[in-house]
Amino acid sequence: MSDSHDIIWGRHPVAEALEAGGRVRRVVVARGTREAGMASVLALASRWGIPVEQVPRERLDQLTQGANHQGIIAYVKPWHYADVDDLLALAAERDEPPLLLALDSVQDVHNLGALIRTAEAMGAHGIILPEHRAVGVTPAVVKSSAGAIEHLLVAQVGNLPRLIDDLKKRGIWAVGLAGEAAQPIASVDLDRPLVLVVGSEGKGLSRLVRDRCDLLAALPMQGRVNSLNAAVAGSIALYLARQARQAGKSRPER
Repeated sequence: MSDSHDIIWGRHPVAEALEAGGRVRRVVVARGTREAGMASVLALASRWGIPVEQVPRERLDQLTQGANHQGIIAYVKPWHYADVDDLLALAAERDEPPLLLALDSVQDVHNLGALIRTAEAMGAHGIILPEHRAVGVTPAVVKSSAGAIEHLLVAQVGNLPRLIDDLKKRGIWAVGLAGEAAQPIASVDLDRPLVLVVGSEGKGLSRLVRDRCDLLAALPMQGRVNSLNAAVAGSIALYLARQARQAGKSRPER
């Protein structure tokens, strides 16, 4: 297999990649595998005419460097990042105000994977990642997202502060999450064109990104823990944004 292909692993990621169509080139399974649900994944491969190869399980262990591959991997085309314009076009196609998630230097693959899953589940139109000093879309992120990334647009930009400025010029409101912010997110109108901005695991929002946001909002807490990790904070904010939009749809026209 040429260097122009990536490997993804795990039953759900491979199944979602097959469902999405176009990326999977070949499926490889452990000989004699008995993992539950494997038959349905192989049926998907057959439906799309994707070749399936059987190899000793040790070969999959080597290819995934000991990861929990669940007896299956797939060779796929390299991940293709979308343009930010693609995210906005999707919102227009759905006739919805944009709901975007921008991540400021998130570096943990599990946090990114969890945010991808939540963003897709909440109907977000895409995620925006900085090109530098942040995790990108890797096979580990695909696995962590349980395949949800196959159904979500992800854009990568060289300058996140500049991108936020550009989105604001297009009428999109930028709300940054910051634990020390005076305004609780529950008091923020999230039923509007919106980009939610989540900071890195250790330092939160960078100064330049913070300065570009229209406002900063906090997730108030009552327990002894005084902060939430990036994945949890971003997921709560996405849920609140979706809830606000659903409430807006149910209000009678004035």
